[in-house]
Amino acid sequence: MDSVFYVVLAIVGFFVFLRLLAWFNGKMKKGKTIPPFTGEISRKIQSGDKLLLYFYSPSCGACKAMTPVIDNMRAKNKNVYKINLAKESDRKIGQIFGVMGTPATVVVEHSKIDQFILGAKSKSFLTSLPV
Repeated sequence: MDSVFYVVLAIVGFFVFLRLLAWFNGKMKKGKTIPPFTGEISRKIQSGDKLLLYFYSPSCGACKAMTPVIDNMRAKNKNVYKINLAKESDRKIGQIFGVMGTPATVVVEHSKIDQFILGAKSKSFLTSLPV
């Protein structure tokens, strides 16, 4: 019986470690300057505009829950962008930002990453982001 407890504890500990690693990775990206690349998003970034970039995949369950909220935000704000990582052209943008999982939300200000948020977030959290 004790061995089952230790196995469960090890599994829970592993997932807590992964969550902390994802959080730490997002904190390490804050303040990094974004290298120039081609396209409308790059022009907006280089002009110093504040942008919200939402990286998603059509097959991701959490992304399917967040996408309607992002679509609503896009209708109200021209500085909100959806980037589909299933497309080869958009995947390159994801690589520039260091996105390794979806959903990922990045707030960019003055050509630097202001916030890097990994994982599904609530509607109230997303609408409170400063964009």
